[in-house]
Amino acid sequence: MNISNKTILVTGGGSGIGFAIAKLFSEKGNKVIITGRDEQKLKVAAEQLSNAKYFVADITNSDNVDELLAFVVFDYGAIDVLVNNAAVTNVYNLKSDSGIFAKATKEIATNYLAVVNLTEKFLPLLEKQPEAAIVNINAIIGLSPSVYMPTHSVSKSALRAFSQILRFTLEKAESTVKVIEVYPPLVKTEFSKAIGSATTGIPAEEVAETLFDGLKNNTPEIYIGRTEQFYQKFFAETEPALGFLNQPRG
Repeated sequence: MNISNKTILVTGGGSGIGFAIAKLFSEKGNKVIITGRDEQKLKVAAEQLSNAKYFVADITNSDNVDELLAFVVFDYGAIDVLVNNAAVTNVYNLKSDSGIFAKATKEIATNYLAVVNLTEKFLPLLEKQPEAAIVNINAIIGLSPSVYMPTHSVSKSALRAFSQILRFTLEKAESTVKVIEVYPPLVKTEFSKAIGSATTGIPAEEVAETLFDGLKNNTPEIYIGRTEQFYQKFFAETEPALGFLNQPRG
């Protein structure tokens, strides 16, 4: 895919991985829209970007997503890449902590269901383009559960399954939209500071650069650093299962 002169929407684009993606892609000659709930954070971020606008939206609010879509259509007329990056996480113990249902509800709503809604709303617009992509930012714990972030890993596992099913479905329909998944290990951001990213995480810029290269090469699943080692050791030979289980019925 040619990643130049495209219109790119990045959820959670005001900081962390989302901001790094928005910055790199804007520097490569693309128009970028960042969205999130914190207007001040978005404003500061947009001021550091070239050829970028921001739109305040809570992606778990369906009305806000409709307003975001209307903004993109009115201001840009089209979109080439949707980057589903926004996420929330809670570090807790399933046995000893309280408020588990509330934590799980928020994480599933943001990390998974919002992506489903954004995909449904933006897919018709993306399919009008000769080439387009939906990019879902996952995580190493989307491959295997984490006892430290239990419902975050559940939400990311759901995102992985959804991404694979969506890719399979669009490929069978010969859609122009590619589905790209990105699996970074721990990344140095405020978002992940509570789980030790300050000392062991990789820079957010590395995720952005690897994504950029992966999009250019139409790489469907992008495993970064330690995640690549983890995937090759435990998962590489399981991928044909999707095609096996979804043969045409006759």
